[in-house]
Amino acid sequence: MKATAEKVEKNKVRIEIQVDAEDFEKAMSKSYMKNKGKFFIPGFRKGKAPRAIIERYYGEGVFYEDAFNEVFPEAYRKAIEETGIEPVDQPELDIKQIGSGQNLIFTASVVVKPEVELGQYKRIEVKKVEYNVTDEDVERAVKAVQERYARWNAVEDSPVKEGDLVTLDFSGTVDGNPIEGGSAERYPLEIGSGSFIPGFEEQLIGLKPGDEKEFTVTFPEDYNNEELKGKEALFKVKIHEIKEKELPVLDDDFAKDVSEFETMDEYRASIRQRLEDEARQEAENLMKAQLMVKIADSAEVDIPDVMVERQLDNILMDLEFSLYYQGMNLQRYLELTNTSMDDLRAQYREQAYTRVKQALILEKIAKVENIEVTQEEIDKELEQLAEQRHISVDRAREMYADSMDNIKDSIRFRKTMDFLMENAVLVEKKEAETGEQEAGIEEAKRNEEVEKPEEEAEVREQELAEAEKETEIPVEEAGEAESK
Repeated sequence: MKATAEKVEKNKVRIEIQVDAEDFEKAMSKSYMKNKGKFFIPGFRKGKAPRAIIERYYGEGVFYEDAFNEVFPEAYRKAIEETGIEPVDQPELDIKQIGSGQNLIFTASVVVKPEVELGQYKRIEVKKVEYNVTDEDVERAVKAVQERYARWNAVEDSPVKEGDLVTLDFSGTVDGNPIEGGSAERYPLEIGSGSFIPGFEEQLIGLKPGDEKEFTVTFPEDYNNEELKGKEALFKVKIHEIKEKELPVLDDDFAKDVSEFETMDEYRASIRQRLEDEARQEAENLMKAQLMVKIADSAEVDIPDVMVERQLDNILMDLEFSLYYQGMNLQRYLELTNTSMDDLRAQYREQAYTRVKQALILEKIAKVENIEVTQEEIDKELEQLAEQRHISVDRAREMYADSMDNIKDSIRFRKTMDFLMENAVLVEKKEAETGEQEAGIEEAKRNEEVEKPEEEAEVREQELAEAEKETEIPVEEAGEAESK
């Protein structure tokens, strides 16, 4: 087999591939053996007609397509290795010569990974991001756990008050027309949660089980449904049940119930440590985001559209996973936000472009600096994945067998970011720059996935499942109540 490559456009290469006649003949014979039973030839039992007879009867090229499909994958793989190109899309094929007894010649035109011209990436100034965990932060976290372990006790004569859990029927209309999704039966609502539109929950204060009431509220001007913005709605409600919240006492018994610790002091200390670890990681992410923005600004790369589109697909897959765990699907989200899929892709296109550019830059720096991944690092990564999935390391190794290259890329990206941080210059932040630091938070969140190549999509479901799930109230979304 021979392969030659020529550049036809900035990021497009055409490879001419020649497969020896002998190898193509073997593929033809294999195609004949596989397909001969499909042909009916007069005078021959099915599957017994010689190849030459079938070719004479159905045409010389009857086995060409199948034979080509037989040799193409291996020929293309070898051609990529031989020419050293890095395709980022499926090739466009053009067969130049095909036939029995002659070399198979075809071209494969394919978009390839672009060249990156690095700018400065060492000794770059990065504003140091400070982090601080206060006693109030710790108590807020403890309170959140306390709330999760609250008990709800039904009350008979006590009226609805702030913090109660109310089971109610409700239906809403605008201009006499029912609101789509604006009704439900025996729906649980925590008063004060802010889940319904402003003014709705306040109208329930003072009602008792069995009470019914009609009232009007106005949808906000910035509501996510264009048809309801600023509109006055009439709601009818009926109260079925009221429950009061009973919070557990924050004592040593509570600590034992919710953790592996014996005392509340130990439990609070563990929460502080966790919050400090999270704050430290967020601060590091913010500094990395600053660094990558500067490195990307000084680098030049012409990114093929196909790479941006693929990253867009990944971003929307993440969004779909997130919506799923909030009890919604992507189509419903588009309806509620009055957005089309094209609008959504346009909204995330810049983020996708940034991710691709920064990933390409990190890959280039890793090559220039000879940043490699050891087997020990791969084993450690597998151990962490196994722990996340609550499976054995051997099972994780089996599960991720086809993703080892992606796992190596993930580790290499992290090591490269660590290398860049080690070679950056940290400068103290001045008081006047507080706003700039806060503005960097969103940049850090947008770029966080740069260090997470494709293999992490396989654990997104696990991570999302572990995340705290908010209760979605359908009136606020004007469309989910019917499914409840």
